[in-house]
Amino acid sequence: MFAQAVQESSLNQSSRLRSALRGLNALSADIEASAVISGDGLMLASMLDPHIDTDRYAAMCASLLALAERAAQEVYRGRLKRVMIEGEHGTMLLVQAGDDGVLAVAARQTVNLGMVFLEATKVAARIRALLDQPD
Repeated sequence: MFAQAVQESSLNQSSRLRSALRGLNALSADIEASAVISGDGLMLASMLDPHIDTDRYAAMCASLLALAERAAQEVYRGRLKRVMIEGEHGTMLLVQAGDDGVLAVAARQTVNLGMVFLEATKVAARIRALLDQPD
């Protein structure tokens, strides 16, 4: 009985997280992928291309954010908010979503970065609220 309740709660949370990601991805055709990752590198929900190894991607994103946070602390920048990675084919944004959540967003190089920053911050706050809800 307890195990079933825990499983249903987890599925409900995962469904709400995916819904938040779908809303973010729908804002622009230039947003190609998004994911919610736990601070320790577990994939919680994603809207990723099926060819992406979600476990490896989650671990790398969590590691990148953890390293960036340590670097920011080293030079007294305070608590890290986000990391932007600009590649040849587009941008990736990692946003803190509470104490144990990371929002990862991948977008084409043609995306309006201001819009992505603003909307990713809003979605990260919603994700933080979902992750903080008691089971």
